[in-house]
Amino acid sequence: MGIESLLVFIIIGAIAGWLAGLIVKGFGFGLIGNIVVGIVGALIAGWLFPRLGFAVGGGVLAAIIHATIGAVILLVLLKLVKRA
Repeated sequence: MGIESLLVFIIIGAIAGWLAGLIVKGFGFGLIGNIVVGIVGALIAGWLFPRLGFAVGGGVLAAIIHATIGAVILLVLLKLVKRA
């Protein structure tokens, strides 16, 4: 993986984490936290979506949507665990 790919990976993770924080109220983790949430969300969605037969498409916008949906799933699960 080149440095450009790593930068795109981090930027997409930051955007996805920030969007997920806006969608799921009560979650804001700062820049580093948003990057981590976005990257973990992308991993969750990358594992879950093929098993459900769900495809978003290709490109940067699709990657942001994909990672955001996964990050929202992660934050909702964290919210449920935190309440319990």
